[in-house]
Amino acid sequence: MIIDKLYENVKNNGPVCVGLDTSIEYIPKDFLNKYNSIEDAITSFNERLIDATIDNAACFKVQIAYYEALGLLGLRAYKRTLDYIRKKSGIIVADIKRGDISKTAEMYAKAHFEGDFESDFITLNPYMGLDTIGPYLKYVDNSEKGLFILLRTSNEGAKDIQYISAKSDRKIYNIVGEKIQDLGEKHKGKCGYSSIGAVVGCTHGEEAEKIREDLDKTFFLIPGYGAQGGAALDVARYMKNGNGGVVNSSRGILLAYKKQENGEKEFDRWAREEVINMRRTIEKACKSK
Repeated sequence: MIIDKLYENVKNNGPVCVGLDTSIEYIPKDFLNKYNSIEDAITSFNERLIDATIDNAACFKVQIAYYEALGLLGLRAYKRTLDYIRKKSGIIVADIKRGDISKTAEMYAKAHFEGDFESDFITLNPYMGLDTIGPYLKYVDNSEKGLFILLRTSNEGAKDIQYISAKSDRKIYNIVGEKIQDLGEKHKGKCGYSSIGAVVGCTHGEEAEKIREDLDKTFFLIPGYGAQGGAALDVARYMKNGNGGVVNSSRGILLAYKKQENGEKEFDRWAREEVINMRRTIEKACKSK
């Protein structure tokens, strides 16, 4: 199962998820000017980052919005990036956050689990109802595919809906988490975690240990590290023996070269250094908690 492969990647390569949220502004100007098209520039930038980090990364999260915003050329760069990760035997998390019902959800599932935009995991938004998840399950049942369903996100606005108290005096996100774990029960791998995981931001660390305790079979995609304010100790609360989740960083890795004098020429080197440092910091925090 795909979750077993991801679990092994965390065990061997560390828990870092490299976020390829590649904006044109993030690409060094001299590198960008070498290419005649945006498609080629983005693809080549991503390929160098993948090559530099794959041995210290559990997976790569590709946020589709950055590519959709550039139209057809951007989507071609998106496809080529997915193809390159697959060529390098990496694991792809397509960050698409879809949430719709019936035939619409079926088409989203087909679009991102088959064909040009095929990925290993996708992110979904369940807050329109859990029937929006149903059309994706046949790919989890029959293929090496997985889901990361939004539970408690890292943005400040998460409190607008996810923190509303229900009659049982639990928060909405607690109830959603329970439903995610129940849904994932029959999709568990040998590692003990399910291929149906949850997105849990690390910027609200005070609830972390309770979430981990309640969702003991749920693998986490953890955004919010670094640029959004999450720290290694916040992340460690979501992990079990250094595993059970992957920790995404996008801008912190993509823009690591900006911290160095004349770092633009070796942007991939500095991205690698950032990933290695992030891995070591998180692993140390997991051991000390």
